[in-house]
Amino acid sequence: MSDLPASVANFCYRHPGRQSFILCQRCGRTICAECQTQAAVGVICPECMKEQRKNAPRTKPAILTRLTGSDRPTVTYSIIGITLAVYVLQLFLGSQVTNRLWYAGFYSQPGSLEPWRLLTTALVHGSIFHVLLNMYTLWIFGQLLEQLLGRGRYLALYLLSALAGSLGVLFLSDPFTPVVGASGAIFGLMGAFLVIQRRLGGNATQLLVLVGINVVIGFIPGLQIAWQAHIGGLIGGAVLGLIFVQTRRIRQKSLQVGLIGAFAAVLVLLSFVRVFAI
Repeated sequence: MSDLPASVANFCYRHPGRQSFILCQRCGRTICAECQTQAAVGVICPECMKEQRKNAPRTKPAILTRLTGSDRPTVTYSIIGITLAVYVLQLFLGSQVTNRLWYAGFYSQPGSLEPWRLLTTALVHGSIFHVLLNMYTLWIFGQLLEQLLGRGRYLALYLLSALAGSLGVLFLSDPFTPVVGASGAIFGLMGAFLVIQRRLGGNATQLLVLVGINVVIGFIPGLQIAWQAHIGGLIGGAVLGLIFVQTRRIRQKSLQVGLIGAFAAVLVLLSFVRVFAI
């Protein structure tokens, strides 16, 4: 596969008109989203899946197959389910939940250091409209990216984008103003999808307009939207999207894992650098 021209290698071998950057983990051929089946590591093509099933023992499908099958966005389901469950707890317990999970720069100061809030703030929301809008956007982009990247990469993208969004709040916001919501993580998904589309020659105009509108809305006075989290998440997601695109070959798997780990380390380091700068 490495000897093929890029113009051929970047298209699904079963659907030559569909561009993709995902390779079958068993045979190394390029496959589009329709031809992908999630494996323990990465995805495999229909022919390899057929061969695997031929050699596997016959068993009846489990009851949960409809929700957790290889073609289902299980991680997206899980994130939405957990987030909605936390919001229900917010409705019943109020500030007992919200105040323990939200984030402000204050919680990164040495005397009040609670670093887990950098991620847990993505679980709490300010209103039913807030949580439903975020979860709807997550549903749209989440299922696309989870199928495109695979569950492991997608989960890493979501979590690191949430962290990057909180860093945006840490560096750009009043340290005593708490923020809530998964907007940073969701902007990260949009940033990654935008980079992937652009790098592969896809039409990203509509997505670019959507991202631009959402960024501008964050600056409108009176809406109390944490635009800082949007900017941080967008940058973090774009960086990860570039890593995914540039290291998509099978032989680059170790490099990809290393770069993702290095980026995570940089985000953590930045949070501590800011702590000592406050």
